[in-house]
Amino acid sequence: MSERIAFRDAINRALRDEMKADNRVFVYGLDVPDHKRIFGSTVGLVETFGKKRCFGTPLSEDAMTGVALGAAMSGLRPVHTHIRVDFMMLAMNQIVNMVSNMRYVTGGKVKVPLVIRGILGRGWGQGAQHSKSLQSFFAHVPGLKVVMPTTPQNAYGLLRAAIQDDNPVIFLEHRWLYDAVDTVDFNRTDQLGKSEVRLKGNSLTVICTSWMNVEALKAAEILKRRDVALEVIDVRSLVPLDINPMIESVKRTGLAMIADYDWVFCGFGAELAAQISKACFKELKKPVERLGFAQTPCPTTRPLENLFYPSARQIVRLAEKMLDLKETDLSKEVFYSWEEKFKGPF
Repeated sequence: MSERIAFRDAINRALRDEMKADNRVFVYGLDVPDHKRIFGSTVGLVETFGKKRCFGTPLSEDAMTGVALGAAMSGLRPVHTHIRVDFMMLAMNQIVNMVSNMRYVTGGKVKVPLVIRGILGRGWGQGAQHSKSLQSFFAHVPGLKVVMPTTPQNAYGLLRAAIQDDNPVIFLEHRWLYDAVDTVDFNRTDQLGKSEVRLKGNSLTVICTSWMNVEALKAAEILKRRDVALEVIDVRSLVPLDINPMIESVKRTGLAMIADYDWVFCGFGAELAAQISKACFKELKKPVERLGFAQTPCPTTRPLENLFYPSARQIVRLAEKMLDLKETDLSKEVFYSWEEKFKGPF
């Protein structure tokens, strides 16, 4: 069975299907059952499954993550939602020192089937305290799986796979993706640890996380008019990492650009660049290039915010530089204005 639905509805359907299939699954977190319902992703859950399996919590990230760990160790399968990934920092002791280590320190005897949903991405001039991604933080820690879905199908399939996994999974969702609509096959559960080729091409390999796939596909559309064929690869799963399709692509194109939705310095893109540079040393025509956030706290005003976040425009310009092409006239190009669609949590 398949249906065209939005990303937020794919998240909702995955939660519903897992809660129906397994009564050990429960969903909780700040604002999960209120009128906003986490951007609409938890609509109807409390009405269908009751307040014992879908409930709100106090504003106490560390304590509530401890509840998730205890529940998972006791045989339940919690899905804990943080409405802003920035505030997962308040739970880092639990996540890094407790959750990630539990299977290891018990010699594999204790399973930790826990999913932590973290929401990231641009909003309405959210500023420095509501603008982070932090996937490199979590990917750095052994014992954690880290997933960043891009499409409604990914959102559905990867979330179901994450809930079914017996290890802790950090599941990061970009808020601008909630309005993305596509066909979702409800019989398909995606496998964690698999990247996906979003667009095939032979001119240059562009490896992306989360929202950067949307920007890369827009850049590919522009560059196609100049007979430049970008190959766009969606990382999807940072841990475990499926690096082989990326290496195969770069060996074929000879050029690699990494567009990560995070700061560049010490970011996840640096790990990809290192692995690709080593594996493709003989085939690379130029050094691997990286795009990401500007190395500064996120500014609040829209013009500065547009400079802070990487975009299709930057991908086009960097691709032109790597391919030794003159700059395309982008003055009449219509780029994404997703902030007009974003309605916020209210």
